[in-house]
Amino acid sequence: MTTQMQFARQGVITEAMKYVAQQEKLSPDFVREGVAQGTIAICSNRNHKNLKPCGVGKGLRVKVNANIGTSSSFPCVEPELLKLQAAIDAGADSIMDLSTGDNITASRRAIIAASTVMVGTVPIYQATVETIKKRGAVVDMTKEDLFDVIRMQAEDGADFMTIHCGVNLNVLKAVTEEGRIMDIVSRGGSFIAGWMLHNNRENPLYEYFDEILDICEEYDVTISLGDGLRPGCLADATDRAQIQELLNLGELTQRAWKRDVQVMVEGPGHVPFNQIAANMELQKRICHNAPFYVLGPLVTDVAPGYDHITSAIGGTLAAVSGADFLCYVTPAEHLGLPDIEDVREGVIAARIAAHAGDLARGNQQAWAWDNAMAKARKNLDWEEQLCLAIDPVKAREYRQKKNQAGDEACSMCGYYCAVKIVSKYLEAHKLNRG
Repeated sequence: MTTQMQFARQGVITEAMKYVAQQEKLSPDFVREGVAQGTIAICSNRNHKNLKPCGVGKGLRVKVNANIGTSSSFPCVEPELLKLQAAIDAGADSIMDLSTGDNITASRRAIIAASTVMVGTVPIYQATVETIKKRGAVVDMTKEDLFDVIRMQAEDGADFMTIHCGVNLNVLKAVTEEGRIMDIVSRGGSFIAGWMLHNNRENPLYEYFDEILDICEEYDVTISLGDGLRPGCLADATDRAQIQELLNLGELTQRAWKRDVQVMVEGPGHVPFNQIAANMELQKRICHNAPFYVLGPLVTDVAPGYDHITSAIGGTLAAVSGADFLCYVTPAEHLGLPDIEDVREGVIAARIAAHAGDLARGNQQAWAWDNAMAKARKNLDWEEQLCLAIDPVKAREYRQKKNQAGDEACSMCGYYCAVKIVSKYLEAHKLNRG
């Protein structure tokens, strides 16, 4: 079977490349060249049948991911399917199924079947849950337990999989010597680190990386190189452990590309605002301009309940500085499992950050959108403004709640509407001069 990268390197423009080019208003050959070089990834598992392909990377719009999935406290899949639809309706480009509740396989298959956007998974979550059920502890997990799950999720149609390959024994040594406050906050990173420390063995995801590539190549799964040591607080950002893992991810990126497997690289995390640009530049250099996928970054640790805002602040600078893919953070981050409204708020906040980044990067579609809104505001065309809003539902609710039906201006200025006054006198001035 041939991957998108193999086709691209052979000079073949696939239907997925054509679709992405159409959505981005770019030439198909631009997309093909990016896929061939690895600077663009089209996460498109051949078994995900109802997928609308999406491109992530250089020269494309910044994309937004929403995390959903069951937990041990909330194991039912039906609410997650409602969150899936809410995220898609809010404009998410991608969904990650992070399920750790009962019936993980059934949950994943239902989510993939219902999703028209790309779906990502984290195989070590399921491998850990099933190992604990069978043997009592994650440290008893075998290589076969882990790799069987990777293959099953690929067969089920996962478009990209987060694999924590960069956490090796050398990196763990850096963690223990670094003196972090939060140690390891990545669930996947903690599972594999605990297994390695208990068994005093190398990470099988790192040791047998070529076998993972075999599976990814077979199903055309994009490998998302996980950041198991992403900083969980500002004080841990950009430390030796984080950078050591990043160096490993740069090596693994090249190894994957040699096998024609597409790659994304995941990044932090909690990062002070003044360090974000440097983190983006460092990742792009070390990982050879592979698409960069960041969680936030969150720019402060003290805003639980508002972390969609702290994330959007960091995400904007990250996008301006080179990040290609923003994973949303919801108001429930650090507090509990998000509900549907949290999902909506998280997606919209991340989309605002991504769009602001697109504007700064000179994306023509982004500028056309903002210019259209400016013209609608000048014309006091409320229906057009509401249609152009990044969240038309909320914008319409506010308009109806705060104004009388038929009002030409808004209730903020009322009779003293600046736009209306200036338009009136500018028009009179033009007539007098004419």
